[in-house]
Amino acid sequence: MKRGDDHESTAPLKGGTPPVPSGLFVRALRSLLRPLVHLLVDKRFPFPQLSELLKEIYVEVADRDFAIEGKRQTNSRLHLLTGIHRKDVRRLREAEPDALMVPRNVSLGAQLVAHWTGSPDFVDAEGHPRPLSRRASDADGPTFASLVESLSKDIRPRAVLDEWLRLGIVQMSDEDCVELVVEAFVPQRGDDEKVFYFGRNLRDHIAAASRNLAGHDTPLLERSVYYDALSEKSVAELAALSEELGMDALKAINRRAMQLQRSDAKAEPDSPRRMNFGVFFYEEEEEEAADARDGDDD
Repeated sequence: MKRGDDHESTAPLKGGTPPVPSGLFVRALRSLLRPLVHLLVDKRFPFPQLSELLKEIYVEVADRDFAIEGKRQTNSRLHLLTGIHRKDVRRLREAEPDALMVPRNVSLGAQLVAHWTGSPDFVDAEGHPRPLSRRASDADGPTFASLVESLSKDIRPRAVLDEWLRLGIVQMSDEDCVELVVEAFVPQRGDDEKVFYFGRNLRDHIAAASRNLAGHDTPLLERSVYYDALSEKSVAELAALSEELGMDALKAINRRAMQLQRSDAKAEPDSPRRMNFGVFFYEEEEEEAADARDGDDD
């Protein structure tokens, strides 16, 4: 029989009737979705396309994560889990999944920046990334060419430099040295890179918060500091402080992760794992103040 044939036995949902989401959960979900929907409207991503995408993901997640041990997952059970019609469930299960692939330029770029900010050969005494001469003939120490060649012999350093200059990741100094502008691979330009990190980083942030909300495992780090009733000047000061302390934390984690990755590669762990540590800062006008000002026009 085909995978998920409805003639096979289906296990009832635990508890029989699906639970009704609380009002608090629905309000939290509405709050979470608003900035995403704002982005979708801005990018002219129509609702019918989003609806079809959500169907695919609902079926994929229910099929992969909510199987019952010892029982075959069926289309009927997935219909009960997701509320999606069985014909659509069958169609979507037969389709090839669309995986999020890491673009080659993103993968290499992230490794180069991590190496530049974390390796003792490429940082100064205070741990800051050193300006690098473009060519080996220009200096006795590490150069931009040696940085690129330490990770890939297949790509010419000049090609990487030209692309990074275009994206605003590096700049040239008066001494003709390459300087890192951003100490993390977040280009000022370059949609492919931004889109990839948008998907991966927000996915991991939501996954961490969701795991903590479910309460199944040891809680993961997912914390923030929130204050309102602040002036623009105070917010600007806090934004600068957050960037400074956040970058210090990111560089410290990067250095230690690089050391551990090298030692773990020698041990060849049976079940390799990945991690993601991030820092963010957000500010906007309080809704109450905006509503009050809008009301003055009535």
